[in-house]
Amino acid sequence: MSQLSVQYVGGPTALLEIGGTRLLTDPTFDAPGDYPVGDRKLVKTAGPALTADETGAVDAVLLSHDHHPDNLDRSGRDYLARVPLVLTTAAARERLGPSVTALPNGETYEIGPVRITGVRAQHGPDGTDHLTGEVTGFVLHGEGLPTVYVSGDNASLDVVRDVAERYGPVDVAVLFAGGARTPLLGDAYLTLPSAGAAEAARILGARHVVPLHFEQWGHFSQGPDTLVDAFAEAGLSERLHLLKPGERVVL
Repeated sequence: MSQLSVQYVGGPTALLEIGGTRLLTDPTFDAPGDYPVGDRKLVKTAGPALTADETGAVDAVLLSHDHHPDNLDRSGRDYLARVPLVLTTAAARERLGPSVTALPNGETYEIGPVRITGVRAQHGPDGTDHLTGEVTGFVLHGEGLPTVYVSGDNASLDVVRDVAERYGPVDVAVLFAGGARTPLLGDAYLTLPSAGAAEAARILGARHVVPLHFEQWGHFSQGPDTLVDAFAEAGLSERLHLLKPGERVVL
């Protein structure tokens, strides 16, 4: 089976190489600072390990959503203009225009040997989609390729169960973790907390787990230490690949 390499850039941004195809998740290249979201703000505490130029050319961007600056910032928007293909939600296409491609849940786009299928994501508790907006995840698969799940900003284990039933077991789970919380929903999680990420790995039967989006922003309630503890408690430590910014792993 072909290999997958993952290079962690920072936040939700990672460079995936599979089947000779280079994919970038949620491009965020801005410096630390305050980023407004309506009448609120998100605080970025650290910048990326790589600049947009240093990532090199990619075949496509997998954009979970466009309407939060911790998933697509100003530099990330500029970056999209340089990319031949951006796969994202229908709502993002309405806002960003015809230069991006909507990938509805269950539909597949092929790039060479890689089949990219849109899957559901839920950016908060049940019944809050009207507040948090439309988001998406992705499953990468193909003949002789590992099956890779990229969760996007998802907080629901029911969503994970649905992905597992349709596409599992997966070889690699790229999970947006960190247990994000903002005043919009009080104490409710907007992304998986550490224990939820470990449970997601179990549900998916994932052989390898690479967390993203668990640091570099002030609204994360959990981080690398809690991920290590949660996977240890679940007996899944050997599956966890907790990368530092700029670090690359081949799976």
